[in-house]
Amino acid sequence: MNYTKYSYHTITLVLLFLVFGKSSLQAQHKTPFFQRSDTLNTNRRTAVYVTEAVLGTAALVALNEAWYADYERSGFHSINDNGQWMQMDKIGHAFSAYYIGKMGMDALAWAGESKKNQLIYGAPLGFVFLTAVEILDGFSEEWGFSTGDLAANALGTGMLIGQELLWQEQRIQFKFSFQTSNYAQFDPDKLGHSTVEQLLKDYNGQTYWLSLNLRSFFKESNIPPWLNVAVGYGANGLPEGSFDESTQPPTPIRSYRQFFTSVDLDLTKIPTNSNFLKTVFNVFNFIKIPAPTIEYRTQGEFKFHFLYF
Repeated sequence: MNYTKYSYHTITLVLLFLVFGKSSLQAQHKTPFFQRSDTLNTNRRTAVYVTEAVLGTAALVALNEAWYADYERSGFHSINDNGQWMQMDKIGHAFSAYYIGKMGMDALAWAGESKKNQLIYGAPLGFVFLTAVEILDGFSEEWGFSTGDLAANALGTGMLIGQELLWQEQRIQFKFSFQTSNYAQFDPDKLGHSTVEQLLKDYNGQTYWLSLNLRSFFKESNIPPWLNVAVGYGANGLPEGSFDESTQPPTPIRSYRQFFTSVDLDLTKIPTNSNFLKTVFNVFNFIKIPAPTIEYRTQGEFKFHFLYF
């Protein structure tokens, strides 16, 4: 993924979360409508497929106008960008494919669809959508089809489907956190002018996590069902060596990888009888909860954060 382009996986998730957030507000007045159906409701299933088709088409049209219209078209070609961004973009692809697919499964579960059909028609949604965007990249002179991105999309979808087949639940979930970095000021065109742009573009401020639910592995224990442990990955000093000379920081930028260990919460395991809260918890469960964290930097340095987000 080229650094001049918005992180489309994040934009897609923002769009979907806004849609689900609107549903959450409606649920306050129409709670039964948002309860999962115990049996197949064909009207709901049709609504799910129509909504997905409309949103997917609209998103692709918007992406085409926003990103590709200003660049020359080309014959289909591929690129190898696996060495860029210390693989932060690849993890972002896996994260997005996982959560878009999970939303697809949740939507079909709401319609009362069988778990088998949830896995067949819902779980691959992220892979299908992101692959369509990747094909658009392939016909753009500026970008190019990335097999690394495609593999990352498959990894995220495989993580979703694999856990359902193995455990019938998601014991390990992707999480995301962000804090502004010091690098955007030196190259705001690449890394973002505003906080919102930096959230989408600045990999220096992003951290991706794998959050493991302890109780799901030790079901007979007294561990709270909502308690998770999480391991995270990030990178700093990106893009190395490519900051504008006129705004170069006073000291040389040293790029390094970051590895984190922390505690987390599975919001969906918090007991509540409120369908509205259940919807809210499900929507925002992709966010890593700020917590005490141990960081290891590949410079050979350990650091403790009282609260890291």
